[in-house]
Amino acid sequence: MKSLPFQVATLAACSAALMLAAPVWTGGGQSRSPRHTPRLSPNENAQLSLNSPSLGPDLDKQAMAVENQQEIRLEVQRLYALATELKDEVDRTNANMVLSLSVVKRAQDIEKLARQIKDRAKR
Repeated sequence: MKSLPFQVATLAACSAALMLAAPVWTGGGQSRSPRHTPRLSPNENAQLSLNSPSLGPDLDKQAMAVENQQEIRLEVQRLYALATELKDEVDRTNANMVLSLSVVKRAQDIEKLARQIKDRAKR
């Protein structure tokens, strides 16, 4: 049986990862499909913004929302990988030993990434 610090660290990392990842995996309760936005080169974008009126705040917000969702998905995948690595590392350590510094550092990295995902999801 594992010691209490190992169980607490594993439980905290896994629960944080699952709580933050669940809305993204399930689609966040939104069933809208993202609209396709045309991909323009930087020069075309600059010319478009100088020569024509703005396409409207709706299109800008939608494009930003799609990009934001893609970034959240990538960060959640990274969070899942870090949490899995932490679990594997904790499983490899002896139950009678104190947690190593690398385990604590990895848990802090997971917490930091989870906070970033949470902040990005609020936008």
